[in-house]
Amino acid sequence: MRFGCHIGQQNIDIADLRRLWSYADAHGYHWVSVWDHFYCRTDSSDPHFEAIALMAALASETRNIQIGCLVFAAAYRNPGLLAKSLVTIDHLSGGRCHGGLGAGWHEPEYHDYGYPFLPIGRRMDQLEEAAIAVRQLLDHANETVTYQGEYVQLDHAYANPKPIQRPLPLWIGGLGEKRSLRITARHADGWNAAYIGPDVWAHKNDVLARWCEREGRDPGSLDRSLNLMFYMAPDEASVAAADEKMAAQVQDELELRRPGSLTGSPRQAIERISEYQRAGVGWINLAIRPPVDWDAVHAFTEEVIPAFR
Repeated sequence: MRFGCHIGQQNIDIADLRRLWSYADAHGYHWVSVWDHFYCRTDSSDPHFEAIALMAALASETRNIQIGCLVFAAAYRNPGLLAKSLVTIDHLSGGRCHGGLGAGWHEPEYHDYGYPFLPIGRRMDQLEEAAIAVRQLLDHANETVTYQGEYVQLDHAYANPKPIQRPLPLWIGGLGEKRSLRITARHADGWNAAYIGPDVWAHKNDVLARWCEREGRDPGSLDRSLNLMFYMAPDEASVAAADEKMAAQVQDELELRRPGSLTGSPRQAIERISEYQRAGVGWINLAIRPPVDWDAVHAFTEEVIPAFR
């Protein structure tokens, strides 16, 4: 079982972000990712850092962990610019960068920053074109790349240098069975799911396997990761306080998010992760929201991770 951290860089200062990714780098975690938002889900005025710049800092200040973003909204960056950024971060990190793409969902930040919030079908079209373009720019054996789509146009674009990793892994994030998982099977190296229970994950994974078969792809060639909201308590006595923090942060989505959250004591967390393991999950990322409960993070590292080594 692999474990990582997925950091939502809202209401947190740079010193705490550095502490988190340095801790993960030094304590055997496999992965650290950020997300691609301008706003917090609950309050648009909350402080919030940008993803690419944080990934570059991560690349320069860590030595071991894989670095990614789960996931970049396809509409927010020209895919050519995104590919160039990923290659640069891959070189900064010595070959530890991963790319990630999704259709995007947080409508207020689209409107406020001047991005058209297209209907979901068109956002999925935009996602697929971005995946094709980024994939070609990262991998293309020829000197230039040309691609003409509705949303993406590349005209003999030079894509040098190439990443250190060949290929640089590209992830698709999403749960949609008709488009997201098909796009994953067609174009990605990995699939990221977020905040779902073991039974739902197993069903989505089966759908992904069927899409792989239709696309003539070996399902085993795809990595899979799952993000879980991290509200575990450091001990039995602190469970109620951790539950209160979750209720305050998740608010009206509490019942929706609870099945995809890691709660309770370390013992209960081990039991829950074992359920995911039996469902086929081999890679879990803790979605950590500030203020960071460092006692819980230490307990997870010292008590939970060793149970799966």
